[in-house]
Amino acid sequence: MSFLSAIFTDLIRYCLILTDWNFGTALIVFTLFTRIILFPISFISHKNSIILLRIHPQLEDIKARFAGELSTILAEQKALYKKEKYSTLKALLPMILQIIIVLGVIGAVYSVFENNEYNFMFLGFDLSVIPTLNSYYIIIPILSAVSAFILCLVQNIFNPLAKMQGFMGKWGTAIFLTAFSGYFALVFESGIGFYWILGNILGSLITIICVLIYPPKNYADLSIIVRKTKPTKEEIAQKKQRKITEKARGKEDVARFYSVKKQLVFYSEASGFYKYFKPYIEYILKESDIVIHYVTSDINDQVFSINHERFKSYFCTPNGLITLFMKMDCDVFVMTMPDLEKYHYKRSLIRKDIEYIYTDHGFGSVNLLLRHGALDHFDTIFCGGISYVHEIRQMEEHSRKDEKKLVEVGFALFDELIAAYEKLEKSENKKPQILIAPSWQKDNILEYCLDGLMANLDSEKYNIIIRPHPEFVKRFPHKMRKIVDKYKEKVETDFSSNSTVYLSDVVITDWSSIAQEFSFTTKKPSLFINTPMKIMNPHWEIGYTPIDIWIRDEIGKSVEAENLSSISEVVASLIQNSQDYREKIETIFKENVFNIGDCARVGGEYLIGKIKGNQSNV
Repeated sequence: MSFLSAIFTDLIRYCLILTDWNFGTALIVFTLFTRIILFPISFISHKNSIILLRIHPQLEDIKARFAGELSTILAEQKALYKKEKYSTLKALLPMILQIIIVLGVIGAVYSVFENNEYNFMFLGFDLSVIPTLNSYYIIIPILSAVSAFILCLVQNIFNPLAKMQGFMGKWGTAIFLTAFSGYFALVFESGIGFYWILGNILGSLITIICVLIYPPKNYADLSIIVRKTKPTKEEIAQKKQRKITEKARGKEDVARFYSVKKQLVFYSEASGFYKYFKPYIEYILKESDIVIHYVTSDINDQVFSINHERFKSYFCTPNGLITLFMKMDCDVFVMTMPDLEKYHYKRSLIRKDIEYIYTDHGFGSVNLLLRHGALDHFDTIFCGGISYVHEIRQMEEHSRKDEKKLVEVGFALFDELIAAYEKLEKSENKKPQILIAPSWQKDNILEYCLDGLMANLDSEKYNIIIRPHPEFVKRFPHKMRKIVDKYKEKVETDFSSNSTVYLSDVVITDWSSIAQEFSFTTKKPSLFINTPMKIMNPHWEIGYTPIDIWIRDEIGKSVEAENLSSISEVVASLIQNSQDYREKIETIFKENVFNIGDCARVGGEYLIGKIKGNQSNV
């Protein structure tokens, strides 16, 4: 700091020479000089903040889309910053430089004051007097506080980043800086306080100049900034109580889990995942004496209503789950959650012989739709169809990993859906029913082309229903409100029944596996909108074409998202030729899905065999 002080001392002395040894005027010249020199950096920071303003909705989407996945959120944010050329260093640089200058000025002012050879008068004030509490010199701290408040006021009005802050973010900071500025000027030399005042005033002017030269409204849509509604006291209290309840319940359930000997454990991320385990669990409970232990991260999971003496369910908080995984003690562990060992959730540290089994929660490509290496640390994969075998073997060969055990189980959910569909009371729709059922991935139909799709579908000819993905409803309530407001009675948000799905004549989707579920269950065609492809693994192109790609023009038709003008004609063609599609879909279904109608037995017997130490019955 002595080096900095020496530089600033020389600069101030040079300004004193220019101003006939008047310290007050010299400080004005010095402050103007430093602010002019730093203006390009301030302007770059201003443009950088507008980039952050522009991408704010995308950042909010990332947080919502990957909620609970901190590492993924950080990676996605970093990629977005790089794409949009936003720099956190540019945002901090003006503040860093100002701190350096202030520290240098403090040393310089004390150095200049030690000589007592200059005129320290300015506008009738003797700036050399210490401390500033005496007489009228209290005006310096007061003016310092006022100038700081004016700077905050100007920034809250003009600075683009203020658009993203709430009331406390804006005015809480203003109050703190106002108080700090007054205290700062009170404890240091009056000359330093005077410099602080000048800096605040010029800082306000620079903020206004930057906005006039580069207006935020010309480069960012200020109307789409997501402002979070401030929770009420009741909501805050409820959230706090919910956390207390979950923590206590999780602690109690985990202690109960540790206290018993376990052979077979299932893990579920939420209540909706039980349907992927249900056929195997029911078969095991019926055909064996094995006790099933079921861990869930959802305190309201439907499994807690299952009343069976050999089905034990437990709730575990996400934080507690990390430890529970590391201390897992069982023979077989089944889950639909990929990325074992890659992030927070590891294989057991106390049992090295546990067989970890992965079963997919959608009939699609594990190479395209899972992260690179997502299945590397599983021992066994329950394969839904032949595409799983081809892909996994190619993935292992490409990454030079040991071969996993691939069990040709099938996709048990198809059996459940087909059985439920056969029980439905069916009749021909008076007006053909079209169901728009997109995924919740980035750039899904609702975000990418819903308005264009609705504008080109003949609502007089078709009964159109928009059925958003439940995760989209949960994670993007502000977007859902806009959709509901615009399309009102056409939007379905009650997901307690699948009747609208399976009684529709055509399902329109993007990259959602609902197309396979709909077409393989009803044997009716699906219509795919080619929105940007959902790619979780950038290294997916290793030979075998993912089923999500090649099946689009086999069980229906695909249409480019930028060419929706003929969508009504395409829908009409699909309905008219539905019988031809029925035979084709049936063939594709049988050729690509294992053990149709018998998945529960195959999967259940494999698990029983592993527990009993006898696999010969599979």
